[in-house]
Amino acid sequence: MKTLILFIVLLFSNLMISATETKVMIRAKARDAKFIGSSLGGAHIIVRNKLNQKILAEGNTTGSTGNTDLIMKTPKIRGNSIADDQTGGFMATIDIDEPTFVNIEVISPLNSKQAQAMVSTELWLIPGKNILGEGIILEIPGYIIDILKPRTHQYIGLKTIKDKPFLFQANIVMMCGCVIEKGGVWNSDEIEVTGILKKDGKFVKNIDLSWVSTNLFEGSHIINTAGNYELVLYAYHEKTGNTGVDKVNYVVFE
Repeated sequence: MKTLILFIVLLFSNLMISATETKVMIRAKARDAKFIGSSLGGAHIIVRNKLNQKILAEGNTTGSTGNTDLIMKTPKIRGNSIADDQTGGFMATIDIDEPTFVNIEVISPLNSKQAQAMVSTELWLIPGKNILGEGIILEIPGYIIDILKPRTHQYIGLKTIKDKPFLFQANIVMMCGCVIEKGGVWNSDEIEVTGILKKDGKFVKNIDLSWVSTNLFEGSHIINTAGNYELVLYAYHEKTGNTGVDKVNYVVFE
């Protein structure tokens, strides 16, 4: 029995010795924007062995969104990094004893479920051959949109709104949390924000929302009939093809 235990201990010792620590920096970057870091709750990273789907590393990105001038205003030159030591990322530490083909999944934004997207890539990892610096960057498309008015499943008396402009309001940010403002780096004038209004499942009209302050867009429509209403609100940037959607249902009663 002692011989068997000794054999098992030696076997596992040899396996541990043969495995080599390999580090991989993984970052999530919003389309047409900056990196996803601590200020937005991070992006969730999963590294799997492609062959057997075993999770080799898992965690969230932490750090800053990065240098705006470097990322958004400086021409990209081969060999120059757009990330620094403070830029958001996740350092995966993986023990492998032979070249391993892995799948890297990024789920982001972690704390905004309605805007959440999953992107992935695959690559070979070589034992002891670290991928550091800028690392592996995966792009996250979309906008984070939160409809503020009306509230989800809000009940509204018709007599309180009849013959008055009914306000629609939404907060919209880039997937890194970067602000949208008039004339800014992320210029509100270039982003189309429209609400598709339906009543009892039938189209009523498209409602244009305009920027009023940082990240805040508003529009209005006169509602004079009771019913079950749905607002599907989208943001669209023609230059980049970036899109985002949020939905809300509310009830107007007699």
